[in-house]
Amino acid sequence: MTAIADLDVLLRSLDPAPRPGEYVFVGVPEGETASVPIEASVREDEGLSLVVTRQVADLAGWPYSFTAAWITLRVTSDLSAVGLTAAVAGALATEGISCNVIAGVFHDHLLVPVGRRDEAMAVLRRLGDQA
Repeated sequence: MTAIADLDVLLRSLDPAPRPGEYVFVGVPEGETASVPIEASVREDEGLSLVVTRQVADLAGWPYSFTAAWITLRVTSDLSAVGLTAAVAGALATEGISCNVIAGVFHDHLLVPVGRRDEAMAVLRRLGDQA
């Protein structure tokens, strides 16, 4: 599918889908990740930040402070598109739902508080319907 850059088309085509499981953010030393299934990673000045399942973090003994539900926006957004992250985060913020966004090559992924997943899904569906 061709990546979409037009914000109105993106919003009408969000097609949010929850991913099963619970996810956490952890900071770990470089050498501790060799045999661990990683969902996402970011190398920062302070070290390696990972998103892993809560089960993986618990088994590894890694501390975390935020447990998230993962929602994938199944629209194929162009990486140069303007306004998608702001529109999605703004709609969720209006409802008091925090949102951490990870952009992939094919889709955008939202990590929201695990207890507010269904509410976040409803907000995203409304956002698409209103576009």
